Amino acid sequence: MSITSQIRIPRKHRVIYAGAAVLLSYPDQKQRKLLGMVEQAAAEAGVGEHFSPTITHLRSMRLLDAQSWHVQEFDLSRRHALHLTYWTDGDTRRRGEVLAAFKQTYRDSGLLVDLAGELPDYLPMVLEFAAKGSPAAGVGLLNTYRASLELLRLSLESDGFPHAGVVAAICQTLGGPSPSSRAEVERLLGGPPVEAVGLEPYVLSTDRPEEQTPARSGDLYRSH
Repeated sequence: MSITSQIRIPRKHRVIYAGAAVLLSYPDQKQRKLLGMVEQAAAEAGVGEHFSPTITHLRSMRLLDAQSWHVQEFDLSRRHALHLTYWTDGDTRRRGEVLAAFKQTYRDSGLLVDLAGELPDYLPMVLEFAAKGSPAAGVGLLNTYRASLELLRLSLESDGFPHAGVVAAICQTLGGPSPSSRAEVERLLGGPPVEAVGLEPYVLSTDRPEEQTPARSGDLYRSH
């Protein structure tokens, strides 16, 4: 058993990842049914203020309008790409290698991960993996692509998107201060992220995650 697999991820963090996965996913009926549960779980995890703008945004729109908005702003806009390797590798040849590494991480977990037609670096999928699949491995991916998360957060904040709080909550679980500007992230990376080659893991904190006994995945959104 690897050292990474023995690291215990706090239940609170896994609840945040699970809720963020729901809120950042393509809107559908399943998401709508989970909004109340996510709202309650977020409040209990202490991130209600971070999640509430997105929940309010989703509830304010008809489903078809929410779907159209999501496609326009997340699927078609590079400013808010939800694929982690896009921010660090763009459309370079190296991206194929790092996507393969994502798949290998899923395989190494021993779980059958259904990509459902998505690339393996799709943020909601990585969050679901960190929440309910292999938490330590999932958080490892989030830490490795912390720069991507911060750049996404900065872009969402700049454009006044409600989802900025959700991404900020994710970053806070990883420890350490968040960069205040894109230039600061680029300095830490040693160059523009989309042109990066041979990128090393970007970790703001070397603190080991708090060790706690993980809850069963079915407990993450258990009704009371």
